[in-house]
Amino acid sequence: MQRQTWFRNLQKQVQQRLNTAILAFLCCILIVSCGRSASNQLTPAPGNRIVLGTTATIETIDPADAYKIFTGAILYNLGDRLYTYKVGTDELIPQLASAFPKVSADGLTYIIPLRQGVKFHDGTPFNAEAMAFSLNRFMQNGGGPSFLLADLVESAQASGEYELTIKLKNAFAAFPSLLAFSGACAVSPKAYEIKEGSFKSQEFVGTGPYQLTRFGTDQIQLDAFADYWGGKPLNDGIDIQFYSSPANLFNAFRIGAIDVAYQSMALDQVNKIKESSAQTGWQVLEKAGGEIDYLTLNVTSPPLDRKEVRQALAAIVDRPTLRDRVFQGQVESLYSMIPSSLEEADPAFATSYGDGNAEKARALLTQAGYSEQNPLKVEFWYRSNIASGQLAAVTLKAIAQKKLGKLLQFELRSVESTTANRLIEKGVYPTFLLDWAADFFDADNYIEPFLRCSEGSPDKGCVKGSSQVQGAFYYSDRANQLVNQSRSEQDPAKRKQIFAEIQKLVAEDVPYIPIWQNKDFLFTQKWISGGSLEVTQKVPLWLLKKNT
Repeated sequence: MQRQTWFRNLQKQVQQRLNTAILAFLCCILIVSCGRSASNQLTPAPGNRIVLGTTATIETIDPADAYKIFTGAILYNLGDRLYTYKVGTDELIPQLASAFPKVSADGLTYIIPLRQGVKFHDGTPFNAEAMAFSLNRFMQNGGGPSFLLADLVESAQASGEYELTIKLKNAFAAFPSLLAFSGACAVSPKAYEIKEGSFKSQEFVGTGPYQLTRFGTDQIQLDAFADYWGGKPLNDGIDIQFYSSPANLFNAFRIGAIDVAYQSMALDQVNKIKESSAQTGWQVLEKAGGEIDYLTLNVTSPPLDRKEVRQALAAIVDRPTLRDRVFQGQVESLYSMIPSSLEEADPAFATSYGDGNAEKARALLTQAGYSEQNPLKVEFWYRSNIASGQLAAVTLKAIAQKKLGKLLQFELRSVESTTANRLIEKGVYPTFLLDWAADFFDADNYIEPFLRCSEGSPDKGCVKGSSQVQGAFYYSDRANQLVNQSRSEQDPAKRKQIFAEIQKLVAEDVPYIPIWQNKDFLFTQKWISGGSLEVTQKVPLWLLKKNT
């Protein structure tokens, strides 16, 4: 009864902060209840084109400048990379490469054999010169994601008609995984140029199973590429329809106006589709996604400069409560900065702290000199325009109050994302609730961007480097050593051991507290087969088919 009362109070707090969101949820429930009886009579539109609905937006489709998750998902279907992942697995396989690279002993030179008989959408033959052109354009034109390769690659050039040689500035064991990044796809040298700032935001000429035939504000059309080397898609094309709100997307799916829905619906809408799937034949695919949410702690900002304080905060976080009561089971609890979808993940925070561990938190705070008469007060910052941040902040404050009374007091503060992104690296915020979506599917992309520090000391913290950019200002000689080792180690087993040590170090020093990992959802009508959600947050559209 006490727990029920606590959650009723929590719901009142959430409602006060999220009136607009809750009103939208209620509207969606009304839509479902009014239209449920019609769902069973839905029939597919004629033809073998697939209509996919989304609330995502696309500003540019140029792979050298596109840096959004949904745009990457479209480029995944329009273009090919040197390497990709076998559908339905996390197994990296050659795509435009014909084999895995030969790597020099020092880990700096990659010699990659290339596939023959491939054509670009404009008929231009694919070869090593074209692949080198594509990678150099990606690096030199200076788009948003250019640093991914530019910071690492010394040169990329053809060393034969179908052989590419890439030289790195520093050894990087995960380089083949980075080459699977959607933006690192091949583009036609006849359609593009290497020139800083030169982009084609509404055009794409690559080698993938689809070619772009229309780029509009409300719809994008992809047509099956007849000369695709990998075989024709199982549909004639994809019409991507953009919706202004989750409610509009949900209603379009409910009435059969679209065949597939992807990114994103509200929590209640997802649950309504899942609850109705047995009756309607709707198919719901869900998978742990690549986006994580975490609390960054400024280790140079008192009182967070004391490790016992940071450890106490880690102990009091109650992930299952957030997962079940706030996010209705549509996230996964996260106990490492490396998400569970990667085999290197080690739930070090579960081992060290558990969830909502009031006894451990109280002991640590007492050790640090705090009491109910001298409570720990911590500013808890989140982004005001991110609903999940508001929900989590309110909930974590209520958890702390319920379990520790006056001993720990979170003082909630919010600011809009643009301002937060500008000020985090300046040390303005003692804590901040943030999210992160990896650029490529490798444990390194959840470690190096958080821990590496190129300039700093244990006393001053990090003054230049990844942890400074993240607002943690964490400096550790050992962390730097381990990050460097993980990047140069070619043996997967040894690399996994290094990542395990890194995760234990993060759990001990607590510059970050991992909290939850998102789930991706794909919804298809009963007449659609071939739906697949990949571990890389991509959907292979070429497998979608209308059942006759």
